[in-house]
Amino acid sequence: MADPKGFLNHGREVARTRPVDVRLKDWNEVYVPGSLLPIIPTQASRCMDCGIPFCHNGCPLGNLIPEWNDYAYREDWSAASERLHATNNFPEFTGRLCPAPCESACVLGINQPAVTIKNVEVSIIDKAWDSGDVAPQAPERLSGKTVAVIGSGPAGLAAAQQLTRAGHTVAVYERADRVGGLLRYGIPEFKMEKRHINRRIEQMRAEGTRFRTGIEIGRDLKATDLRKRYDAVVIAAGATVSRDLPAPGRELNGIHFAMEYLPLANKVQEGDYVAPPITAEGKHVVVIGGGDTGADCVGTAHRQGAASVTQLEIMPQPGEDRAPHQPWPTFPMLYKVTSAHEEGGERVYSVSTTHFEGDEDGNVQWLHLVEVEFVDGKLTQKAGTERKIPAQLVTLAMGFTGTDQENGLVSQFGLDLDERGNIARDADFATNVPGVYVAGDAGRGQSLIVWAIAEGRSAARGVDRFLTGESELPAPIRPTDRSLMV
Repeated sequence: MADPKGFLNHGREVARTRPVDVRLKDWNEVYVPGSLLPIIPTQASRCMDCGIPFCHNGCPLGNLIPEWNDYAYREDWSAASERLHATNNFPEFTGRLCPAPCESACVLGINQPAVTIKNVEVSIIDKAWDSGDVAPQAPERLSGKTVAVIGSGPAGLAAAQQLTRAGHTVAVYERADRVGGLLRYGIPEFKMEKRHINRRIEQMRAEGTRFRTGIEIGRDLKATDLRKRYDAVVIAAGATVSRDLPAPGRELNGIHFAMEYLPLANKVQEGDYVAPPITAEGKHVVVIGGGDTGADCVGTAHRQGAASVTQLEIMPQPGEDRAPHQPWPTFPMLYKVTSAHEEGGERVYSVSTTHFEGDEDGNVQWLHLVEVEFVDGKLTQKAGTERKIPAQLVTLAMGFTGTDQENGLVSQFGLDLDERGNIARDADFATNVPGVYVAGDAGRGQSLIVWAIAEGRSAARGVDRFLTGESELPAPIRPTDRSLMV
């Protein structure tokens, strides 16, 4: 363990962010470069000898958190990196993007601020890259088996890397023009610079993984033809169908899904555009949806020079402390102020959009809303609370409803769906079609990056067993597993 008295002698410190007026002028990550590593040994020393590390259960990957906390405390960065990679292929992704359910399950968090597990994780991997400790791990021999992975998000990348290292010849198919899925085009640069994706892709190329972009399975290449070409297929296409808002006026210009708006901003950073085709510059922006995707829209609008930004959420504002029905070590719904919220704008809770109002040219100008409350367990409009707010750009960030079925992938494979409309799979992540597996949001529904990576790793083990009869790949979870995070 780390310092036995660390949690008694030191308080919680987290990464420092750059001043708002500075970071709004660029798209770089919001944190002060180099400010985190000096405090990490002390922060890692707060990890307790707690007997039962509930952080293991809070993390879908089963990360060996106390072990790499101890190495970080001793500044043995190479050993810390080895322990970190033992369960997580891409800790630089989770260390920046995961909401850290492990910290919610930290034993120290019962009556003190939890260990800064997420900050320790990202510091270990960043130090590993800087020190050259992250190297390609090419297989010693090839199996002669081939695998196609559909989708290059975290689930697809994790499955592909595990299967490549097991000796199989793996090709990843991505319908976008670049590899990374929502990591590439759904996550703004200020949350994770894309250089982190690029260097992982180069590592995977060096290991033998092949990437084929601009190919959508079901449209550009029939699923049945793909199945004939490969010995096995992993579907990691995500849950990309955005939830719509069928309110009057929805057809007006200026109302877009978040996944229409955010990718264009990222494409500017990739050099594809000088200015985004959809921009918040000089406009009153309304973001519908109070989750992380909504916050991403808020931060993007700020950087584009919005006149104002308002974020709407239909549910009541969460509390700052755990609710009685969300006790430790469950993952609680708490009021969260992200870096995007620190930068300005207004957050409005317990409101529902009734309709949109436009000008004579068909452009949205106003959003009409009403306050809502729970009555007998149902959301009910409060009479006399109707009002309208200016809205010249509206982004819908209300989550996703499932895997895209219009491209023919599901029907061409002949896949069964579960009761929620996701692709059904068994305990080995196998679908009803022999040799076809599913991992991540395509089978689980909309979820977190840490679940995607965990499922990609587990599905890889199932594929490896299918191809060879056995597997030495680790299997962190099963589809029916439920950690303390809900």
